[in-house]
Amino acid sequence: MALEMRTFGDPVLKSRAAPVEGFDGSLALLAEQMFETMHEHEGVGLAANQVGRLKRIFVAEVDDRRLVVVNPVIEEVSEETATAEEGCLSIPGVRVEVERPVAVVLTGQDLDGAPLRIEAEGLLARVVQHETDHLNGILILDRVDRETRRAALRQLRERMLGR
Repeated sequence: MALEMRTFGDPVLKSRAAPVEGFDGSLALLAEQMFETMHEHEGVGLAANQVGRLKRIFVAEVDDRRLVVVNPVIEEVSEETATAEEGCLSIPGVRVEVERPVAVVLTGQDLDGAPLRIEAEGLLARVVQHETDHLNGILILDRVDRETRRAALRQLRERMLGR
């Protein structure tokens, strides 16, 4: 069952998610529901607070690789950065250029609580950074300059008003 997508303006999106402590069937069910919601909205990643759950878990699917990361921590980032256009399922219709490291090392846990270590580059690195940002209450509009943010908010307002 797909979950309700929370959109820009919902305070849960600006809230820091709490660490997951219980690794049981309810966590696996949440992950499956998150994948279903992500696919329904044609996304490549989804953080739990985007569906109203303040738990540190995200799902992603990049290049046919399904990923569930619980309690993610970005341990290392490359010095090299790249700017690319990003969208967000919680800010529909808005795309902005975001600069991010091109490679990261991410640690966390899987659905059973076992340790995970992921070395990611390219699109996967961008996605895991974007989703980890969500779990810290950070949106893509927090990663751009004021002028870009204003233009994006104007675009979002016009979209919501149906113009």
